Amino acid sequence: MTIFNNTNKFLLTLLAASTLLTACSKDGHENPEPEQVATIRPVTAQSNAYVTTLLGYTPAPGQAINKGIGTPDAAKTILGTKGLVSLGAFGGNIILGFDHTVINQDNKEDLMIYGNAFTGFAEPGVVWVMQDTNNNGLADDTWYELTGSAEGTAGIVRNYAITYTRPTAGTGDVSWTDNRGGSGVVKTNVFNTQPYYPQWITTNTYTLTGTLLPATNINTSSSGIITSNAFAYGYADNTAGGDKVDIANAIDAQGKKVNLKGIDFVKIQTGIPYNLGALGELSTEVSGVADISLLK
Repeated sequence: MTIFNNTNKFLLTLLAASTLLTACSKDGHENPEPEQVATIRPVTAQSNAYVTTLLGYTPAPGQAINKGIGTPDAAKTILGTKGLVSLGAFGGNIILGFDHTVINQDNKEDLMIYGNAFTGFAEPGVVWVMQDTNNNGLADDTWYELTGSAEGTAGIVRNYAITYTRPTAGTGDVSWTDNRGGSGVVKTNVFNTQPYYPQWITTNTYTLTGTLLPATNINTSSSGIITSNAFAYGYADNTAGGDKVDIANAIDAQGKKVNLKGIDFVKIQTGIPYNLGALGELSTEVSGVADISLLK
């Protein structure tokens, strides 16, 4: 016969509580890891290597906006295949979804992002990824930034925001202010024949937020020619032929690395506010986004 006193009962209660907390931590209820919650949508014979869903397109002002590659219709051209869309100046972004979960492959890049960069003319865009944690098919969970080679260098600012103001003259320069006390304009050039400010945005101001990349790779020669050299890795529209990025480089809002088993959505955001002279504003372009594991 075992006789329990109050001390025995207290110790047993502590032991049970400890066991429960340990179990909860392991099964993801108390301290959920993202990969323990989201449902993996498997690849099937019908799966497309490229993104298939457009969930958002909010470009910043720019010389290509409101025409050609700078319209909502242009954003749809990269669904299921390659096309071309401009994101405009800093913060301009596009949100896209896959028809399956892109798995984070060990020691391999996972996403191929095609742009129109070439030597001396990179227009780097920051890449973000999301899991469909609540399994509702919407990009309404948590975004994680994929860091690149600029990480840890001077000039990176997270949660950088620019507010653009519609010009009084429709084709005039678009003024902006940022959340750090700065200001400037998206300057129109001699080739401008229509407004830079997105005409489907009905408000006279709008704010775009993202990660600011350093402009250290942009150089002006003595002849006035401006070049924008590529970062070593990790950004969209950065190198000729496309850019491979790795889901393993995901970080959270506090800059801490996160372990994602896979992702369902991707967002690309122009990373540098800069006037490239006769070439116009620096604006990330995207011509396709694909799951590398499905590319032939």
